[in-house]
Amino acid sequence: MFFRLASWELGLILVAVVFGSTAIGLVSGRYLRHRSEHLREPLGVLQAALLGLVGLVLAFGLALAVGRYETRRAAVVEDANAIGTTYLRAQTLPEPIRTRSLRLLVRYTDTSIRLSDTVPGSPEARKAVADGAELLRELWALAGQSLAGAPEASAPRLYVETLNNTIDMQTVRVAALGNRVPGAVLALEVIFTAAALGLLAFYLALLGRGVLPVLLAAGLMCCLLLVTFDLDRPTHGLIEIPSTPLTSLRESMELPPAAAAPARR
Repeated sequence: MFFRLASWELGLILVAVVFGSTAIGLVSGRYLRHRSEHLREPLGVLQAALLGLVGLVLAFGLALAVGRYETRRAAVVEDANAIGTTYLRAQTLPEPIRTRSLRLLVRYTDTSIRLSDTVPGSPEARKAVADGAELLRELWALAGQSLAGAPEASAPRLYVETLNNTIDMQTVRVAALGNRVPGAVLALEVIFTAAALGLLAFYLALLGRGVLPVLLAAGLMCCLLLVTFDLDRPTHGLIEIPSTPLTSLRESMELPPAAAAPARR
């Protein structure tokens, strides 16, 4: 669900849940202020323990989100490197396989860029993956023809090796995009944060203290939750995975091939 929400929609949901719980705590605390002598000590211990637990849960969720973000970012770089190496080695293949392979690699780079702009699991993302897989099948068929035509030549063998790496990287990248922080962890973060801030607001209102600190804490918690959730939405949030390596590679493909086709024997 979070993949399909705009950042402002997700922010509104988090603000409504966290500040709603805080407001309930403030109202309840003021209503029960006459019983503060009996509730002060147990609530103080409980809210301190719950705040500590919330800190651990938030840190755990943020660590998971950052780790997955770095994995996805590295996968884009590795994918671009694999395609770029395959494109260079395809220039050493004999014609007409060389020209056909280069054109297919340009189209495959375009599908990889499309994948960077789609929501994982959406119809657009599945279409981009399917188109990329079909292009890779065509490239592999051409590589087999090149290898069969010159079984002892080194260029087709090197090309097949890098093309195989490109095929593997598509699987790695798609898997990284779909590897999300478990929904149970994200739900616990929101529930525990709302409960802790509601209890803190209740405790401060019970003591007759100011509400500004708890409102500031609620705002900071909302920001932290939004960052955690955004890191888990690599193509549809404020913190996106940059596709610069792929776009730079695609621009370089507009130049004439650096290596000429090998002479026919």
